Amino acid sequence: MPQLNPNPWFFIMLTSWLTFSLIIQPKLLSFIPTNPPFNKTPTTTKTTPWTWPWT
Repeated sequence: MPQLNPNPWFFIMLTSWLTFSLIIQPKLLSFIPTNPPFNKTPTTTKTTPWTWPWT
């Protein structure tokens, strides 16, 4: 059964993970987000109890 032979697939998986970890991930992490969440002021909403018409 060729599906159980890990010889070509292990190399492909290892190569793809190394490519992601060493090349793509540092490039993605170097971007600065344009809308950082820590600059937003928290808003508090006033909640009022619901008046049920049948009570």
